[in-house]
Amino acid sequence: MSITASQVKELREMSGVGMMECKKALVETDGDLDKALDLLRANSSLKAEKKASRVAADGEVKIAENSEYTSLVEINSETDFAAKDSQFKDFASDVAEYLINNQVNDIADLGSAFEEKRQSLIQSIGENIQLRRLKTLEVPSGGCIGVYVHSDGKLAALVSIDSDNKELAKDLAMHVSATNPSCLQSEDIDPELLERERSIFLAQAEESGKDASIMEKMVEGKVKRFLSEVTLVSQGFVKNPDQSIEELLKENNTSILAFARFKVGEGIEVEVKDFAAEVAEQLQQ
Repeated sequence: MSITASQVKELREMSGVGMMECKKALVETDGDLDKALDLLRANSSLKAEKKASRVAADGEVKIAENSEYTSLVEINSETDFAAKDSQFKDFASDVAEYLINNQVNDIADLGSAFEEKRQSLIQSIGENIQLRRLKTLEVPSGGCIGVYVHSDGKLAALVSIDSDNKELAKDLAMHVSATNPSCLQSEDIDPELLERERSIFLAQAEESGKDASIMEKMVEGKVKRFLSEVTLVSQGFVKNPDQSIEELLKENNTSILAFARFKVGEGIEVEVKDFAAEVAEQLQQ
């Protein structure tokens, strides 16, 4: 039986699946649209599972804010090409709109609400799509939340402060985006991270061949410098490096209550392939 372009187009619009997959399903079902749709649905979950094992390290971050809270969410695709697709953009906007109207604190809950749409998008654009992480900050009484989103949509930050100084809060969010602090103050740092850095500094000091007392001072000096670089209140303000964040806060009689920063794909290991190997893999498939 001959399959027409209009049949393929109709099935494409009904299912959201690629044109070639639609044509193949119509051929297998002798042009029966309903049976072809059922076949695509039966196959889609298996294909989605396979795609779900692929690394999704691109995408974008979205901000959703209202008078009570602000949410920051990372939505991933495999490639920048897919992240620019209008369907991906629409999906990301739907997620943000949902967060504006529903306070969600757990990424698993958000994932449950969008699982069907996510699976449909995977089938439509042919890439793994993930709702990776979420952070929601409640607007503090008498305070505010500053928001910064980089122009490419792949980096954003939130900062909650205890004063209603929105310009300061926005500047702090921009600063957090630029400097990526590990913690608010030194006592908040992850002990494992600090111990790992200390071990590195000790190994470097031992290579100097100096006395133990001198090496200890070298290590402590490097630890102190490290803490000043990764602790938010100790960092130099990006708009005025000669002024620390701590000094800026004192000047404005303000304290930082919480902050969050997401950069797309940060912390995800991506396998790097050369072009020839990628072409060979596609040919084998």
